[in-house]
Amino acid sequence: MGVRAVAAGHRPDSTGRLELARGLLRRMEDRSAAVRAVPVPESDGRLLPVAEPLARLLPAGGLRRGSTVALPPAPAATSLLLALLAEASSGGAWTAVVGRPGLGLVAAAEAGVRLERLALVPEPGPDLMAVTVALLDGMDVVAVAGAERAGIRAAERQRLAARARQRGTVLVALGPWPGADLELSCTDVGWQGLGAGAGRLRARQVRVRLRGRGVATGGRSGDMLLPASGGAVALAPESPVARAEQVDRVAG
Repeated sequence: MGVRAVAAGHRPDSTGRLELARGLLRRMEDRSAAVRAVPVPESDGRLLPVAEPLARLLPAGGLRRGSTVALPPAPAATSLLLALLAEASSGGAWTAVVGRPGLGLVAAAEAGVRLERLALVPEPGPDLMAVTVALLDGMDVVAVAGAERAGIRAAERQRLAARARQRGTVLVALGPWPGADLELSCTDVGWQGLGAGAGRLRARQVRVRLRGRGVATGGRSGDMLLPASGGAVALAPESPVARAEQVDRVAG
């Protein structure tokens, strides 16, 4: 299993939350003599790998170390997050998710995330900023949710982005993040599997849209299964798709 920061039913105080974040780093560093020795496509180690469907979409074919990637609220945002983490963690990267108490480890494992390289701080409380800074110092990818609820100001966002650049960490913002290098979101959500056989939902088809630096003004997009059958991400085949409103009618 992955490393969880908070045991069920236990809510640490402010000092405790910071110690939990630092403890996660110490425990993961103890597991590997070289936390940041990650096999990556680029010889200079500045690129973390992603699954092929996403690699086709991203400007560099992967996640550039030191960059900030925003995943604004949209359908399939959690699946998109797990898809970004999966290939990197399988390649040896250390990942962390802050502020997402409902994140399912089963879904993460099915998406391909290596749980032994995943640290979770589900409820950082008012210490979201300090916890994130601590994790940026030792992880390869840090995903953060709840910045708006925690009252993180523009100057503090810039500080986190600067810290990520300095440490060579990919900062993934779960929510709006003005000034992010890249922004990924999902639209045109539909499901495969309805109306055939038992009518079970087998896969969700989405159009992943990309905007940001190194991308044309109009952005770019690609159709994917997120998740595909089995939980991972895959290129979308040419097959019938039931749109979300159709799913609602069947469920209703």
